[in-house]
Amino acid sequence: MQENLGLYLAKRAQLGPQREALVELERGRRFTNAELNARANRIANALAERGVAAGDRVAVLTMNGAEFVESYFGLAKIGAVMVPLNWRLVADELAFILEDSGSSALLFDHEFDAVVGELHGRGLALDHWVRVSGGESGTSEFALDYDAIAEAASPAEPEIRAADEDLLFIMYTSGTTGLPKGAVHTHASMAASSVTMNMTADMRYGDRYLQMLPLFHVGALAPLTGSVHRGATVVLMRAFDPSSVFPTIERERITSGLAVPAMLRFMLAADNHEKHDRSTLRWLMSGAAPVPVPLIEQYAALGIEIHQVYGLTETGGPACLISPEEAIAKAGSTGPAFFHTDVRVVREDGHDALPGEIGEVIIRGRHLMKEYWNRPEATAETLRDGWLHSGDLATIDEEGVVYIPDRKKDMIISGGENVYPAEVENAISAHPGVADVAVIGMPSAKWGESAAAIVVAKPDRELGEHEILEFCQGKLARYKQPRCVHFVDEIPRNPTGKILKRILREQFPGPAPE
Repeated sequence: MQENLGLYLAKRAQLGPQREALVELERGRRFTNAELNARANRIANALAERGVAAGDRVAVLTMNGAEFVESYFGLAKIGAVMVPLNWRLVADELAFILEDSGSSALLFDHEFDAVVGELHGRGLALDHWVRVSGGESGTSEFALDYDAIAEAASPAEPEIRAADEDLLFIMYTSGTTGLPKGAVHTHASMAASSVTMNMTADMRYGDRYLQMLPLFHVGALAPLTGSVHRGATVVLMRAFDPSSVFPTIERERITSGLAVPAMLRFMLAADNHEKHDRSTLRWLMSGAAPVPVPLIEQYAALGIEIHQVYGLTETGGPACLISPEEAIAKAGSTGPAFFHTDVRVVREDGHDALPGEIGEVIIRGRHLMKEYWNRPEATAETLRDGWLHSGDLATIDEEGVVYIPDRKKDMIISGGENVYPAEVENAISAHPGVADVAVIGMPSAKWGESAAAIVVAKPDRELGEHEILEFCQGKLARYKQPRCVHFVDEIPRNPTGKILKRILREQFPGPAPE
């Protein structure tokens, strides 16, 4: 069998055609392995008939739904490269990714008609625009109808046009320079990701996995791959709704899932967990930010194990995972490396850090990305001698258990989303009245962290907080926008000009307004 991720779904359809593969909660749709595979084949054949070839990049801007899932596996079969788009981004951000990736087609939900209309008006070099109506009325003057072209296409297996080291997807992650970088994953790297996840986590044949994160995240796309590989049913939320999580766990007999710490807090705040049977739920993974020990203990009191996971887009998901036995005993740790993964914590001189000593996390495994798309210098800086240098700070104990006190010193993690200050700073610095700007993270009871802007106004300008916040509208996704603005006469810098954000964090400790 070729190492083609699309064939994972075809093999599941062969081994268990009538087993439930996907549940789409909001629309009440359920698909067996055979049905989902046939739908993936239809969209693959429909696009291939229109000239989409192996290596072509196809961007996907949809909410969580069957169309995203079947496109992922269908594009894999014909060798096209998916570019999953964060639907929280604004037109400028989306246009950059479409152009940088060289995407030749865009599949989009009807919910994004407005932003896609704006993109279409910019004259982007896209050959195909394909609109998912979702059963809603309405059409597009310039886009093909997803359902129409899929229904007219053959459900037969298409010719497999990619495997192994061929590209599977390009997932964009915010960059420290302010420009997003596309992490390139291959069929082989994501196959290895699935293997190391399934050999480490308590994933079982017949599990029912609750998918709450958006599928444009590696924290959702990797478990989707792993669930099909392992023979689990994916129960898909179109978007996270904390009040419906526990009712869904009871109704769908959920066994496992993943939620970032902010989501875990929202689920408890919904205050309906005691009313619903959760006896089928074995565990929830949580990542993207350190999970507070009190939160782990709150869930333990409910009989729910929280397994802290650490990973990156660049690793295809996995790096470290705490075991069920140590989830409480070593609460606050993210555990040792996954089964088919090596993790070290190293000092600046490249030597391994001593137990308790702060160092940088570096990761090795077959699931690492191939490269950053069209970024050879960034690739060379990150991938060195087979190790991925994360930039994340951590300590490691005598047993190889990793503790991460901070994720990329200056990076802000707001509600599980990475916010790089440089990107926000670049946007604000374009304001004609801003002389200098620094962006830091402030504690937020709701989101974990929120961005705060520290601004120096030009001598001849009077600036207010509202003006800066309003300026960010339409230039940055909502989760990246600062929640507050503080004005200062000067931003502290070291002799080389680097902003001393430690001093700013001391000066403006927060908390951020909600």
